[in-house]
Amino acid sequence: MTDSKPSLYQQLGGEAAVSAAVDIFYRKVLGDYRINRFFDHTDIEKQAAKQKAFLTMAFGGPANYSGSDMRQAHAHLVQKFGLDDSHFDAVMEHLAATLQELKVPSELIVEAAAIAESTRNDVLGR
Repeated sequence: MTDSKPSLYQQLGGEAAVSAAVDIFYRKVLGDYRINRFFDHTDIEKQAAKQKAFLTMAFGGPANYSGSDMRQAHAHLVQKFGLDDSHFDAVMEHLAATLQELKVPSELIVEAAAIAESTRNDVLGR
């Protein structure tokens, strides 16, 4: 028996929707004084491309993400810049606000937030 439920990726609208969400998300993140310093020396276009690939995979779309795992990718931010739960919470706020702005149904926002939340301990190196 197969699972016929569409993936979160499909329910969100696929590549175009994830791409739009990531673009809006980074505008919000870069405008937030609480967390924008973590991106001071980041090529945002490359970062957004990685994030699109990661979210596509995490939401059940094509698995084309080839970046570092979450723990490795964020280790220097934890060790050198003190990345902590308050910063992660700010990111979660922006993810939810982005999806709300795109008129994503609340049950899908909850599902996306749960997936993002599942990375918290790895991102924070715990």
